Order: sequence, then structure tokens, then C-alpha cells
Amino acid sequence: MSENRVVLLGTKGGPAIRPGTRMPTSSLVQIDGFTVLVDAGLGCTRGLCDAGVALTDLDAIVITHLHSDHYLELGPLFHTAWTAGLNKPVPVIGPDGLDRYWQGFLASMEFDISLRLRDEGRPELAPLAEISVIAEGAQALGPLTMKVLRNAHPPIEDSFALRFDGGTCSAVISGDTAPIPEMVPFAEGADILVHEAMLSAGIEALCARVGNGDDRLRIHLERSHAPADQVGRIAQEAGVKQLALNHLVPCDDPNFTETHWRDETRRGWSGPLFIGTDGMAISLDT
Repeated sequence: MSENRVVLLGTKGGPAIRPGTRMPTSSLVQIDGFTVLVDAGLGCTRGLCDAGVALTDLDAIVITHLHSDHYLELGPLFHTAWTAGLNKPVPVIGPDGLDRYWQGFLASMEFDISLRLRDEGRPELAPLAEISVIAEGAQALGPLTMKVLRNAHPPIEDSFALRFDGGTCSAVISGDTAPIPEMVPFAEGADILVHEAMLSAGIEALCARVGNGDDRLRIHLERSHAPADQVGRIAQEAGVKQLALNHLVPCDDPNFTETHWRDETRRGWSGPLFIGTDGMAISLDT
């Protein structure tokens, strides 16, 4: 039987990468033999392969919201999977507007796609992404039940947290969100909560380093993301078995180390704690 696990493919908050930094957000959830990619940030295709998952073996993809660091590589992922032998449709569930991205990607790659159709005899690429609009509530996703909670990530309204329940284990992915009380009952008793996290002390340094924004960047971060100490309290109140911090802001400042993350999170959380790094695999079978 395959392992039930979550793999943090990309753990950086935000779209920018620099020499030596981690990659933007994407996560792999494997429960009851079903393989789901949550978000498709830059680097997700390489991350899946490094996690030992063939691109043709994806069962579903879910996009939590339409910030570029969560869906920028969706088109290239499908194109690469197509050239690697993908010949069956893959459900893609995401916010309204994701279909426009897909059509735009296909248009931008029309020369290459049409050439490969004629020259290599491949199946049509467009139908391989079966895009549907995500909705709050519960739905069947293969052998799993996927529950969807609208979170708080202004100014984006269509931003969601996800819970995957299988026969023996469950995983919750917060998506990008400020702390919300609804996350506690949503994540209650889960085998793992993967929650975005921010070090409040690092925000000013991050904004200064970016260099081409203004005070609106700081305001966005503070109203749209979750300080690590509050994430710890949410996990504690929800009674989850494990907590993993993901979408770390900041994650590439040498003045803020794993010790800072642990100290802040431990203000509220006493259980098993993982400070996310790219490629980190966390078992749900323990």
C-alpha cells in the first residue's frame, strides 16, 4: 500500500525568487492511493518529479486562489506532462477565472502545440485539463472527501482552505489567509495542518529588500497573512496531530532562522512541528 503523506514542494511565500531561495508554494497530498497537487507555483513540476511522482500519475489539481505564486506553472505543468505521455483528463478545481488562464496559455503556445499534434501524433492538449470552479462545502474527489472553506486573504475574495479526508487519515491546507476562527473547527482532529505563516518582525526588512513597492505591500502582508504565534494557537485549539508551516514570509532573510519560527509558533503550539523546506515529506501514517 502506498504511503499516506504530504510533501511540501515549494515553501516560499510570494512570487519572487533569488539565488539560493526556496520556490513558491505548491503541496502534494497523497491519501488512500490518490495523488493531489495543491497549487502550482513556480517549480512545482520539478518538485513533483523530485518527490518521485510521475507527471502522468496526477489524479487531481486544486488551486486555492489566483495569486501568481499559486498557479503560474499550471500551464507548463500540463504541457510537460503531455510531452511525458499524459493522455487522460485531470480534474483541475480552482477559482473562477482559471479557465481564462488556461485558454491564454494554450494561445501563447499555439505554434508548439499544433506542431506536436501534427509532427508527433499526440492527443489534443486542451481537453486534458478538466477545469471546474471551486465551491464551498464538501465534494467527492476520487476516494477522498474534499471540504472547502473560504478564508481571509484580501483583496482576493475567492481564496480557500482545503481539507482532504480519506479512510484512515486527513490533511488540511490553509491556503493564504489571515488568522480566522473558522479554521479551528475546519481543521479539528486532522492528522496534519499545513498552515501559511509569517514572522511579523521580518516584514519591514522584507519590504525594504523588495525595493520597488510602497507601503501598500506591508499593509497587504499584515492584513492577509497569519503570524506564526497565532498559527500555533489555531493548531492547538483544533487538536491537530501535526503542524507544518508553509508559505513562509520571510524565508530568505539570514537574520531570521528556524529558531525564530519555532520560538514564535511554540507560543501557542506544543505538538509536532515542521518548519517547511522544499521537498519536505511528512508521513500521515504515524
